[in-house]
Amino acid sequence: MKVTLTGATGRIGTPLVAALKARGDEVAVLSRDPRRAEQRLGVEAHEWDLKQEPAPAAALAGRDAVIHLAGEDIAQRWNDAAKREIRDSRELGTRNLVKGIAAAEPRPGTLASASGSNFYAPGDNIVDETSAPGRDWLADVCVRWEREAEAAAEHGLRVVRMRQGIVLDAQGGALAKMLAPFKAGVGGPVAGGNQYLPWIHHEDLIGLYLAVLDEPAFSGPLNAAAPEPATNRDFSKALGSVLHRPAIAPIPGFTIKLMYGEMAQLVTTGVRMVPGRAHELHYEFRHPELHEALRDTLAA
Repeated sequence: MKVTLTGATGRIGTPLVAALKARGDEVAVLSRDPRRAEQRLGVEAHEWDLKQEPAPAAALAGRDAVIHLAGEDIAQRWNDAAKREIRDSRELGTRNLVKGIAAAEPRPGTLASASGSNFYAPGDNIVDETSAPGRDWLADVCVRWEREAEAAAEHGLRVVRMRQGIVLDAQGGALAKMLAPFKAGVGGPVAGGNQYLPWIHHEDLIGLYLAVLDEPAFSGPLNAAAPEPATNRDFSKALGSVLHRPAIAPIPGFTIKLMYGEMAQLVTTGVRMVPGRAHELHYEFRHPELHEALRDTLAA
């Protein structure tokens, strides 16, 4: 299979490129720094500034699939400039990718585009791919992001929108930020701990992307999360157990808000997202249980 990726040097892109290469796929990537990408990943790289220009059609023509991962990290303190970059990197970036796809000849067959669990409204009710979007700022970003991706269907592509939960990765993201206080014995539930965390082991996220490429009948939204979302309290307890540290030091919500501002909603609120459609891909999760998934992640 011939696959082109964006965001290939990121925390998800790098192992996904490795997995594609390991199974014999021909991989190319789009990057603002193609020389660095080629050296790091050992694949063909093409230059692309996602907000400034359409993706290069030559890097997309004749490909079986495109995987779109590029987007500004949301785990930063939000000010007006940061929020604009988060939104534009997704909305404008995806629009420019689809413009490049439209100009490619022959066009790719599939677009698998990242999205997030923040598509849904926070709360305790179970949500699957049939649930309505939320109404806050992050939900609006996800709705805009997915709308631009879905436009590729007008050019004959099969489009899959990957609504990703918190990816368990000891080197980056939410879990990496939690490790220091927990290792120091001062970790614990945040803002009462009742909010749900839709999580997924990084191997299962990679596995779902590969399954999406291999199942030509599948399209539409896909919740990329383990079958059992955990509350923040249960997640903290499991992490403390794996690290052999106490997890009983509660962190008040107002403390998080003072530290992170509006971005604090990422940890003070949650969504009970489940993978309703993964069975259509005949996908069996390798790490469906939180304690084992954390232990495997931290042992790597």
